[in-house]
Amino acid sequence: MRSTRTTLAAGAVALALTVTACGSGGAAAPTEAPSNTLEVFSWWTAGSEDAALTALTSAFTEQTGAQVQNGAIAGGGGSNSEAVLQTRVQGGDAPDTWQSGPGGRIKQYLDAELVADVSDVYDQNGLRAAMPAAVVDQLGRDGRTYAVPTGAHKLNVLWYNTTVLDKAGVTPAKDLSLDAFLADLEKVKASGVTPLCASTKDAFLPVQLFQNILLATAGPEAFAQLQAGTGNWDTPQVRQAADYFTRIVAYGDTDAAALSWDQAAKRLAAGECAFYSVGDYGYNEFISAGATDGGDLGHVTSPGTDGDFVAAVDAFVVSANTPNTDLAKKWLGVIGEKDTQLAFNKAKGSTPIRTDVDTSSLPPYQQEAAASFRGDTQVLSISDHADPTFVQALNDAITSYLQTKDVNALVQSLSSAATSLQP
Repeated sequence: MRSTRTTLAAGAVALALTVTACGSGGAAAPTEAPSNTLEVFSWWTAGSEDAALTALTSAFTEQTGAQVQNGAIAGGGGSNSEAVLQTRVQGGDAPDTWQSGPGGRIKQYLDAELVADVSDVYDQNGLRAAMPAAVVDQLGRDGRTYAVPTGAHKLNVLWYNTTVLDKAGVTPAKDLSLDAFLADLEKVKASGVTPLCASTKDAFLPVQLFQNILLATAGPEAFAQLQAGTGNWDTPQVRQAADYFTRIVAYGDTDAAALSWDQAAKRLAAGECAFYSVGDYGYNEFISAGATDGGDLGHVTSPGTDGDFVAAVDAFVVSANTPNTDLAKKWLGVIGEKDTQLAFNKAKGSTPIRTDVDTSSLPPYQQEAAASFRGDTQVLSISDHADPTFVQALNDAITSYLQTKDVNALVQSLSSAATSLQP
């Protein structure tokens, strides 16, 4: 979830980082003395994000007596923070612990030997038995694990304003298809209301819409292969996804280019548009804007993806160069605890990674999302967990496609980028 310009910068720095670190033999030994203050680096600065981060830091301080230096850098989905992080790591000023995630997001640090093995945190806290192997396995390699996850956002969610839809005579089906969704959008348009809330100011949002449509046309197995960089982007299913994407975005808010994702969320809550395709990181934004879960705020799984959970997983790593290794590992132990995960995800609108957390105290939507995470087919988000160089290409390709509607150019760009990721 990045803006295009920042992703270009972050991707370039990431490549330089890998070359530099590997060329110098990987991580160097810490030279500073340990302290009782831990720097925690993230991109969580928005209202619900900051509240969720506070749930983690408060639990950590209460249990350890240590202080937390909040190194958060603002920017939707890490658009600014990752560029800052890469620069700091290259300059030998890495935070003690920083936000990362499975798949391609952590791979760059593993390749450069810049994060510590935290397998002992899993062993000491019984985390392997409590967390899905499909997630944990993508947080490490060679039998070792390098990060502890805090929660998972479901990205394939279609939210709607029930008041607006009632006036338009629309009731979305639980297993809504892409064609039925287009028919619903047309009915809303005929009622005189903007059918689709949208933001193209935040480049990650149309990318997530596209990948949700792609999951519907390609299916979870092919989608997982594309996320891993091993799938084929030149297929009828990808072209079909592009066609549906073109038709759906045509119903989007005409002010989309000027709106951030959270501003678009406020428009849905206010009834200024009918549908909004956004991950459940938007849930608490809807609620804070006055929407009522189960009242004027409704949702279904994104069209064509009922039974699937597209996961954007948050996790934290420990710097291989920090003098505060022991304190940082205590941080990971705390954020992996049941109570901490419950408090964090309740504030953030996401789902605990631990499948043994009692979610009955969560709001209705989050209880449903937790059940989906535990029972549906999990696939990692391409836009969040593919290799960063490919995510850059994906963002660029979708941004360009919104202007040109050139399917051949889209397929060619993504096929070329995926080829470069082959081992």
